Formats: sequence, C-alpha cells, structure tokens
Amino acid sequence: MARVCAVLVASLLAPCAGAVHAAPPAAAVVERQAPDRLTIRWTSSDPVDVLAADRPGAGIAQAHRLVRQDRDGRFETAVPGDARPYFLLRNSRTGEVTRVAERMLPLEAGSNFRDIGGYPAAGGRLVRWGMIYRSGGTPLLTAGDVARIRSLHLATMVDLRSDEERVLAPTRIDGVAYVAVGYSFAGLDAGAGMEATYRRLPTMMAPQLRQIFARLLQGDQPLAYNCSAGQDRTGFVTAMVLGALGTPRETILADYHLSTRYRRPAFEMPHLDLTRYAGNPVAEMFGRFQDDPAAREPRPLKTADGRAYLEFALAEIDRQWGSTDGYLRREIGLTPADIARLRARYTE
Repeated sequence: MARVCAVLVASLLAPCAGAVHAAPPAAAVVERQAPDRLTIRWTSSDPVDVLAADRPGAGIAQAHRLVRQDRDGRFETAVPGDARPYFLLRNSRTGEVTRVAERMLPLEAGSNFRDIGGYPAAGGRLVRWGMIYRSGGTPLLTAGDVARIRSLHLATMVDLRSDEERVLAPTRIDGVAYVAVGYSFAGLDAGAGMEATYRRLPTMMAPQLRQIFARLLQGDQPLAYNCSAGQDRTGFVTAMVLGALGTPRETILADYHLSTRYRRPAFEMPHLDLTRYAGNPVAEMFGRFQDDPAAREPRPLKTADGRAYLEFALAEIDRQWGSTDGYLRREIGLTPADIARLRARYTE
C-alpha cells in the first residue's frame, strides 16, 4: 500500500506529459544596424514584451515598454546616437526577464571596447551587464567617444600595457582612477612566438589581476581594463575574470575570438614617426606593424591547426596550478569567500 501511495504522489507532483516549461527569453543579442538603429533578437516559446532602460541595473518599473507580446523573436528600434540602452525581455505569460545590451561600444576611433555582461555564470546565473568592460588602446578617441565612455560611470581603469606602450600611446580617458603595473614590453618575449608568449601570461599578468580583483571586491562600480589590441593580455585577463564568475570555458573562448571581429588596429596606436624614436625597439616594432598592409586587418587568434592561442595560457595554468580555481586561489590570492562575493555582486 505504501508503494502505491508513493507512486500516486509522484504522479501527482510530476508535470503533465504535454506541459511545456517556459524559460526566460534565451539567446538574446543586440546588434547595431545603423548609427541610430538596433536590432534585438531572442528565442522564446511564449510572446515577449520588450522594454528599454538607460541603466544596466534598472528593473521593470524603471523601464519603458517598446512592444508588447512580440512573437517573432526580433525587434528593431531607433536609438539616439549617443545612447546605450539596456533591454529587458519579459516573458508575457510568466513574467520571467532576460536582460541584454549591445556588446560592442560603438566608438568612432576606438578598438575592441566591449561589455562582458550576459554570459552564463555559476548557478545558472548571468554576468551582469554594464559592470566590467574590456578594450584595446584608447589614444585616439574623439571627444564624442570620451563622452560616451564617461556615460558608463567607470570607477577604475586598469591599463595592462607595458611602460613603453603607455608612453607611446597615452589613453584619452580621463576622470577615472587609473591603475598600471610597471613592466617592460621585452618581458613578453614576443619574438619567441605566440605559444611562448601566452604561456608567460599567467605569471606576467598576475600583479594586474590582483589589482583588478581587489577593485571588484571593493565596490559595486564599473571597471574597465585594456591592453593595446585588447585581445592577448586583455583576453587572458577576461578569461580569469569570467572563470572566477563560473563562466564555461567554451564561452570564454568564444568571447576571446570576438576580438578578430571587433578590433580596429588603426585606432590602437597613434602614427609613429620613427625618426623621433631612434633606438626605441618597441616604437620600431609598432611602426613596422603600421607600415605592414597585412597588419591593418585583425588576424584570427589561433594556430594553423585551429588551436586558440588562449589555450596555451590555460594549459600552463592547468600544468602549474591544476585548474583556473587553483590559479586564482594560490597565485592571485582569492579565497572561497572572495569568489562567492564576486559571484553575488557581478552575476544575476
């Protein structure tokens, strides 16, 4: 009799065979179609209300509705040229909400400046939008670009570049706490090849990572970090930040490869008159790149057989520290309580 009762209870608690679980709108993405037009796309089995807000953490009450019960998973909207809207996609039947924004910041003379929000994180959560940004160099920003970045309300900017690069191409972002750790570009040993360079990054970038995590733990305010191209050193640092938040490795690698799409090398370094930098090997190296037509377009970040360069850094971490968690704990100094606090603060 007890067995029969248990079966009856289980059958009553189980969902009906024909029931469909409605998840929040998924696979959400925002893409710019023109300077003043954005397209939002998503997937959902239910109709979706599209709302917009001007702050990343705004709730439904602070957002305004653009369309009600959209069923085709696509909506296009006009936006002012200097606006950065955050969209809330609400399942019209259940009320579940997914937040999404444009990943790339559309700068006139910037390169690879993007938000790492929206990625999956630990516990089924998502990385918060509008809190952590990654970028290439910013020495040629226009006044409009500077104003657009100012609207992000950055609290800290961590420059991952070497002493030589920071002198050759000082940032135009001002009014933000600026952090840099001194080292020589020669330490990257770029001439040894990409595998050797990437295997050095876990040790070379450890001081900068300690600075980044210390500031993320200090306060709930937006932070940005950058190198010259925003792909190698910045790609490694992003892998560690997302790793701390519990983002899967395949997603981290996918974000890493976006640099090939979003880089604009012409804006990463001012034109260098090499007659002014005689005997400066770093200036000469960047000058050669500027004079090389092949270097004017981003190159895929992978070997001839398709292996991502970032995987060499991750393999070195696994070899020396056992895992990303081991690296963050033993080399960077993050405790389990620190990781829990980061996930509570920067995921939703």
